[in-house]
This record gives sequence, C-alpha cells and structure tokens, in this order.
Amino acid sequence: MVSPMCQYSCEQRDGLATEWHRTHLGSRAVGGAGLVMSEATAVEPRGRISPEDLGIWSDEHAEALEPITEFIREQGSVPGIQLAHAGRKASTSRPWEDHGPVAPEDGGWTVVGPTDEPWPYDDEAPSTERLTPEDIESVVGSFRTAAERALAAGFEVAEVHAAHGYLIHEFLSPVTNTRGDAYGGGFEGRTRLAREVTKAVREVWPDDKPVFVRISATDWLPDRESWTVADSVRLADRLADLGADLIDVSAGGIHPESSPERAGPNYQVRYAERVREETDREVAVGAVGGITTPEQAEAVVANERADMAIVGREHLRDPYFTLRAAEALDATDEIEGPPQYRRAFGF
Repeated sequence: MVSPMCQYSCEQRDGLATEWHRTHLGSRAVGGAGLVMSEATAVEPRGRISPEDLGIWSDEHAEALEPITEFIREQGSVPGIQLAHAGRKASTSRPWEDHGPVAPEDGGWTVVGPTDEPWPYDDEAPSTERLTPEDIESVVGSFRTAAERALAAGFEVAEVHAAHGYLIHEFLSPVTNTRGDAYGGGFEGRTRLAREVTKAVREVWPDDKPVFVRISATDWLPDRESWTVADSVRLADRLADLGADLIDVSAGGIHPESSPERAGPNYQVRYAERVREETDREVAVGAVGGITTPEQAEAVVANERADMAIVGREHLRDPYFTLRAAEALDATDEIEGPPQYRRAFGF
C-alpha cells in the first residue's frame, strides 16, 4: 500500500483535487502498488491541516476525485481515501514554508479540539474552540457524508484517520483530552469519538469494501500519562467489533516532544506486530515506518509481523517501487505491470 502522504497542493485553497494529485497518485498505480491511498482528505473545511489540503466536503470535491480513482483502477490498483480532521493541528502553513499557524486574516481559521488548549507552538498559537457534544455529533456526520461522497467518487477503501495528533487522536490521548463528560475521562469516554466515526463510516460503506483505521499505537511520551500500545490493542478489538477490517498502525504526533526511542529500518513495525498478536478479534494489521526495500516489505508479511506493508517515503523517491520489488524478489509472474513499461522490468 502507498501510505497516505500530504501534498499541500490545492493552490486555490479550495480543497479540490488538481492535476498534481492525479499525477502523484496515478503514477504510484502505474508503478504497480496494490493499494494507493490518498493523503489526509478533510471532511470539513476547518479539518484541513493547511489551507492547501485536499477536501471532500462537497459533491464538487467528489467529482474532482473521480477521474483519479478511475485511472488508478485502470492500472489494476485499488484506490483508497483517508478521511481526516486535523483538529487543533489545523490552519497551519505548508512544511516548506514556516509550518506555523495561519492567522484568519491570512486565510486561516479558528481550530477545534477536545479542549480549548491549543497546539503548543513556539510562537503565539491560534485560538482553539472546545467541541460541544452537539459539535461532535456534527463532526461524526461530516465523516459519514464524506464516506458517502468517497464511495460515489469510486474509492474502494475508506480509512479513518485517528493518528498523528489530529482530532480523533486528540480525543484518544489523555495528553490532550482532559474532558470530564462522556467524551473524556477514562478509556471508554476517550475512545468514543473514534468508535462513533468508525461506526458511521462502516454503516455507509458497502460490506464488500474494506474500512481501515489508522492509529498512533503510542504517544511516545513515557514520562507522563499518555496513549500506549496496550490501549491500542484494546481499541483495535473495539474497532474490529464495529466492522473495521484493518488497523493501520503508526505512532506519535500528539505533542512536539513526542519522539521515538529509536528510528531506523522497520522502527514502527514492532507496534503493528504487538497489535496483531494481542488483539482478541480477527482484524488485519498494516505496518509502517522505515520500510524502504523490497526485502523488508516481503519479510514483514512473510514473517507474519503484519498483514500489509505500507510504504510511504520510498514511494516518493521511487513511484515504481512495486515493479522494482517484483523484479528484485523474482515475482514478476505475480504482477502484470503496464504494458508500456514491461520491457524495462523484465516482465
């Protein structure tokens, strides 16, 4: 699977897919990837990470995505969409700019979260609104409607983004969720939004099409009360009960001080392995993090550490990673590849 990777490329700041998105996602399908997942796609305007983020909050957005899903399917790949809401990490500038908060007068907006505590920027943070139960119900409805539009646009897989410090993760983690109502407190309250969103998406997504949920398995903050791998195992069981077909296991993102104990090849695979081994329900698990070679990807699945290898940055470096992997692993008989390119890959 091509991991969802933000492109920050809606230059009109309207959330509509452009030729950049078609080329970016389409080229990975040409490159043989089994599943091509879109970047985090906002379910409402205030859910964008940056003003240039992709969105799916109107029929016009779905129509702009439809040619992309059609092209991906024509290549023999499966189009997937990551449905997202950035919460208090929204309204920021692009990483190659200053990656700081964007003020309302510059095209930004008031962000929302489980509390009114803002993301701890070095500079002055934008104001944050605490979501009321009624607001939360509206957010769940936005995910539901976005899933309906994604289905109409031709996507085959819907992934709920509940990781990396964005809205659903902000509710999951005790680092950011200090609410005292039904959406806070202990595990049951803090996981309620994740469960309600997954349930809403599953209800409108066909039974024969998968629903994924991406989670941060750990906050990487062992010095304080935080979200842990044990919490993720427990949540995976609950999500499987609601119809989630695969848990996409990533980590971190909840706080600027959140960082891995070590980084390197396969550095997050151990979290996927634990979730896979310790869940009580039958649910597939995807692994991410430092997977850069065909041999690594093959070993993750062959050794049953995870059910899917999810490759991000290596797909940026090499859109044809999967074709090269088939060649390297002597598996060209298992993939057709585009006929225009076969002579280059030994098919």
